[in-house]
Amino acid sequence: MAHKFDYSLDYASLDLREHPELYRVGVGEQGVLLVQPYKGELLPHWRFATPALARESSEKIYALFLDYLKNGDFVGADMARKFLQMGYTRARRYANHKGGKKYDGPVPADKKGVSGAHGRPELPRTPPDPVKAEAAAIFKAKWDEAAAHPAYLKQKAEHRANYG
Repeated sequence: MAHKFDYSLDYASLDLREHPELYRVGVGEQGVLLVQPYKGELLPHWRFATPALARESSEKIYALFLDYLKNGDFVGADMARKFLQMGYTRARRYANHKGGKKYDGPVPADKKGVSGAHGRPELPRTPPDPVKAEAAAIFKAKWDEAAAHPAYLKQKAEHRANYG
């Protein structure tokens, strides 16, 4: 069984390219905006406001994903996969909720940095935004392609076997 993503590490000063043994895949998008140097390499390319931006962004991030795989850098590949996933989930959120606001009220101070609604009620969906829905579909296709890539699956299994 895989270990949970470790939020106790000092990600601001930790280079996980140098210490891949500390990385845990976790669930979904866990750590996507924490793990360096990958956040710095991937975030500047992450855009989902329009289908054109989503296409350009997802293709660039997927190209980085392939480079990470080619170099045996599973952590980088997994982070790129997470950015593709996050492109899908954020674009879907904006497609379903005008302005991207899904929950009502502020996040309680003791819940900052933790995923989920934190006990806040979900706002009703607005009529779907077809532009954001198309952007989401573009990211979803690249996310699915990355998640099913044979080299990714092999490296993921090896990483989990070696490090948990």
